[in-house]
Amino acid sequence: MFRSSITFIFAVIVLLGSAAKGQDPSPTPTPFPLPTPIIPDAQLPTDPPPIAPSFQAPPRPLPSSERVGVDIANQMPLSLKQAIEMALRNNNDIDISRNDVQIAEFNLRAAQGVYDPVMGSESYYEKTTIPTASLIGGAVNGAVTQTRYFGNAGVSGSVPWFGGNYTARFDSTRNTTSNTNSFLNPQYPTVLNFTYTQPLFRNLRTDNNRRLIEIGRKNLSLSDVQFRQRAIDVIAQVEQAYWNLAFALRNLQVQIDAVKQARTQLESNQRQVEKGILAPIDVVAATAQITNFEQGVYIAQEEVTRAENGLKTLLLSDRSSADWRRPITPVSPVSLEPPRMGLEIALTEALKNRPEITELETNLAINEINEDYFRDQTKPQIDLVGSYTSQGLAGTETPAAINPATGLSRVPPNLVGGYFNSLGNLIAFDYPTYRVGVSISLPWGNTTAKANLGRTLVEKTRLGNQRAQTEQIIEAEVRNAAQALRSAEAALASATASRSASEQLLASEERQFAAGTTTTYLVLQRQNDLRLARSRELLAQTTLNRAISEFQRATGTTLSANNVTVSSTGNRDVRITKGLSKFFK
Repeated sequence: MFRSSITFIFAVIVLLGSAAKGQDPSPTPTPFPLPTPIIPDAQLPTDPPPIAPSFQAPPRPLPSSERVGVDIANQMPLSLKQAIEMALRNNNDIDISRNDVQIAEFNLRAAQGVYDPVMGSESYYEKTTIPTASLIGGAVNGAVTQTRYFGNAGVSGSVPWFGGNYTARFDSTRNTTSNTNSFLNPQYPTVLNFTYTQPLFRNLRTDNNRRLIEIGRKNLSLSDVQFRQRAIDVIAQVEQAYWNLAFALRNLQVQIDAVKQARTQLESNQRQVEKGILAPIDVVAATAQITNFEQGVYIAQEEVTRAENGLKTLLLSDRSSADWRRPITPVSPVSLEPPRMGLEIALTEALKNRPEITELETNLAINEINEDYFRDQTKPQIDLVGSYTSQGLAGTETPAAINPATGLSRVPPNLVGGYFNSLGNLIAFDYPTYRVGVSISLPWGNTTAKANLGRTLVEKTRLGNQRAQTEQIIEAEVRNAAQALRSAEAALASATASRSASEQLLASEERQFAAGTTTTYLVLQRQNDLRLARSRELLAQTTLNRAISEFQRATGTTLSANNVTVSSTGNRDVRITKGLSKFFK
């Protein structure tokens, strides 16, 4: 009680002294934290109805380790070169692209067929009866009856130069008549006519026939470009699938090796448990490690099947092939040396070799053909037309042909005769007709031709914008591929170092375990680390090979890198002419 009073007096003196010195008389903060607000627990959803009360499956033996649908004893060793050859020979997409080229060839031939001469013939029999009310009409009983056997043959067509067109026609007739004033009955008139029309302004430099032929040639080259593009795509897909399968098989071996190593560790643990060095729980831990690694084996085996089927889809022509039952064994060594090419050189190669650029250039050339044609169509139509006609005539004299005063024939002697006399007169060109003239056509406004020209000019601008966009995409793809090469190379070096370190750590841990200075848990952890490190190294190697393939695709050098040639005639064969490039030896 006395001590509490002294303490109270001392505190009052201190407070008064602080106030006298001008200090803040407020009490000092308490050293204890303020109580935090209580946050209510989150509201959980209502428990679902019990579907499977126990999620634990009963123990069961592992299924067969054989792969589904393949005969392991009937292996198919396959190099990358052989895989590419099979794909180019059997791939359905390649066949479809080859068909597109053949269609373009037939389209070109169809366009060129416009210059094939068109031959025609006509023949008929005709009988007419014409009423006549004139003395000079030669009517019998007020009518004239005529019979006519008519036949003609001709050829017409266009010429591939300067837009001209021609017509040649031969007419032959046998006429009989009841006209009493006719001098020749029957008579055989024949006519031979040649006509040629030559444009002088519109259609002189270009016309629709020449336009379609030039477009057909460009479409054929365009189909060739698209065929090469498809070949590049198929080769790139085969390379990717091939290295994916190689990785899957090697990764399966890594998983199997891990199981074997874990089983060895289990045997070691069992021996030490029997000697009383380890506790029985260490056998359980080693057994759990084995079962975990066995799961990895089956997962890796599934990846092998998926990768193999993906490659077979590219290599085999149909589902009935016997090779579907043969497991593929890649035998080409992994490439660890990427191509050395500077960025500027790579970009130059890409802009020179990429089929997309060639395709745009071809489309631009087609647009220029259309521009020339539609610009020409805005001109007036002025044509020079020339024709020559030769006629022949012959027949049998009638009584009306004899002059009663002189007794002489009114018909020239060369016209008296049969059909062949008429042909003789025709060939002698005794009765020619010449015609030369100019035909002018001025369409008012010519709106259609001007609209077509305007559309073509806009299309030209669009193609220019498209090319700029494509070049930009190519620039990005080449840069990305070059960076991917460098990253894949660095990742491989790092993964190799990591795998080497993991091997050393496991060996050290096993020595310590044998000496009794470490635990089973750490040994198992090192085993798992080594398994992952080996898988990462394999993945890094595969990634590097895929990066090489992508770099070649981005720079447009896939065909040359694999020594693939595409023929420009026949069936557009695609073949490997010699060994693979140095990157795939």
